[in-house]
Amino acid sequence: MVKFSPLIAANAQARKRATANFWRMDETYIKVRGKWTYLYRVVDRDGQTLDFMLSKRRDLAAARRFFTQAIAANGVPDRVVIDKSGANLADLMAVSMILKFTGTGHLVTIRQVMYLNNILEQDHRFIKRITTPMMGFKAIHSAAATIAGIQVAHMIKKDQFAASGTTPFQQFAALAS
Repeated sequence: MVKFSPLIAANAQARKRATANFWRMDETYIKVRGKWTYLYRVVDRDGQTLDFMLSKRRDLAAARRFFTQAIAANGVPDRVVIDKSGANLADLMAVSMILKFTGTGHLVTIRQVMYLNNILEQDHRFIKRITTPMMGFKAIHSAAATIAGIQVAHMIKKDQFAASGTTPFQQFAALAS
């Protein structure tokens, strides 16, 4: 699982359908070696998973790494809803300014409203339901690989791939090939 999950997840990122430009971003906690690590996740307005990243810290550098990765994989959003995290707000404001002056010329609208992230908070339950009985992970790289596999399975369940009309097994086989 540790060896092939990241490869399948990368293939899934390349094959998923186009998503909306309205993002919801939040982080949740996963236990690795007895310590809490942060799982950053972003979904679009329809609840389709866009990207995720596991980090040891919840700070500006981690938020910047995550948003850079998400924008590189999914394009620039028009609006982003976040919680009250100061690191996420500071990073989004910095990324928005960088984009305004170097790239697209428009600002990303940032909304800090707790209740607008309910879709994403409910989506966290899927991961928590699977990882909680595991009693944590031993290493961060194995945790990231396992969570990548869990996210791909959830994306298949939500029918996020262009091959509609196929069974979940056929979608997985296409991603694994």
